[in-house]
Amino acid sequence: MSKTLLDRFLTSTVKQGRLGVVYADGCALTYGTAAEGLPDVVIRFTDDRVPRDIVFDPRLGAAEAFMDGRLLVEEGGIMELVELLRANAPWDKGGNFGRPSTLKRLRNRAAFALEQVNNRVGSKSNVAHHYDIGNDLYRLMLDREHMQYSCAYWPRADLSLGEAQEAKLAHIAAKLALEPGDSVLDIGCGWGGMAIYLAQHFDVTVTGITLSEEQLALARERVAAAGVADKVSIELEDYRDFAKAGRRFDRIVSVGMFEHVGRPQFETFFEACATMLADDGVMLLHTIGRMGGPGTTDAFTRKYIFPGGYIPALSETVAASEKVRLIATDVETLRLHYAYTLREWYRRCLEHREAIIALHDERFFRMWTFYLAGATAAFEHGGLCNYQIQFARSRRALPLTRDYIADGERTLETRLPA
Repeated sequence: MSKTLLDRFLTSTVKQGRLGVVYADGCALTYGTAAEGLPDVVIRFTDDRVPRDIVFDPRLGAAEAFMDGRLLVEEGGIMELVELLRANAPWDKGGNFGRPSTLKRLRNRAAFALEQVNNRVGSKSNVAHHYDIGNDLYRLMLDREHMQYSCAYWPRADLSLGEAQEAKLAHIAAKLALEPGDSVLDIGCGWGGMAIYLAQHFDVTVTGITLSEEQLALARERVAAAGVADKVSIELEDYRDFAKAGRRFDRIVSVGMFEHVGRPQFETFFEACATMLADDGVMLLHTIGRMGGPGTTDAFTRKYIFPGGYIPALSETVAASEKVRLIATDVETLRLHYAYTLREWYRRCLEHREAIIALHDERFFRMWTFYLAGATAAFEHGGLCNYQIQFARSRRALPLTRDYIADGERTLETRLPA
């Protein structure tokens, strides 16, 4: 029965690009037709339970079958398989590939609601689940120059990953409209790349806060090695506790952290930011976002990648900021920039396959590459994008037009190749 249901599902879904499926009983079927720009992929199931698992929950079932070596990709790779499937049901045209059964959706919503409490203890544990798996993995995957684990910025497609990440830092720095002597708070500072960049290019002091002990240790090392220890401090702090200290900052920046806050904490986050931002201050929030309305986090991401996390819709993000009268002074949607970034990370993981397996194991490698492939497809064909939202407490805190952003960015990007 499961085989029949999966056959019907793939027949109705895969129209462009060819997908070959070899079932455990030796039956081989082909779905779709060759299409320019889409890959041909062949997969094989090693047991009769794989079709059932996929039909019950296409995303989690396929992911776990792949992780366990029960779904083998024999032609192409996991990136090509996920790309082929998602491209046949693009979000822009109303597609919703991978929707689990009704029962599974109800269970997922209930589990998602429970996890969204995201208190201080749970928040630190959730961060550790993803970021404290060891810095060595991230060294292999990320750009060496800045170690940025967030969407790069691609003003040109021919940039290297390191150049695109530097372009992102310049893009954000220009939006901060920094002044000499400014104090800057970096919420979720990662391995210190943003803090180091700002300290090197501007006469500012930067305080970075993180909940990851692995990131804390390496960030402090990198700050010292960059020679900016007199201008940058990195602390192990929760933003909620940090806001109680009474410190105020001229600028606040947060890149790739808001996705971990959890929906019930949105208003708490912005209240903390408003408390810490000077009256004439400027804040820049860079986050993964949903192009449509609010939703839930899929079971695979919740279970294996970002427990407690939630990708926000623009509507609920801005609504939460309005409660504390933060003015959204500029909003930019980065539509495909993260897809370019993720493909670079995926390529580097394949390049360092043996090293990653040695650090973890084969199952981890398959889980990680499935995560990167699924994320790429979500930005290329699904409903994900990145938002950069600039906030101010005063309507007079910034110039009247956006020209200052391009001017500041142009000055900072002079080191990029022509």
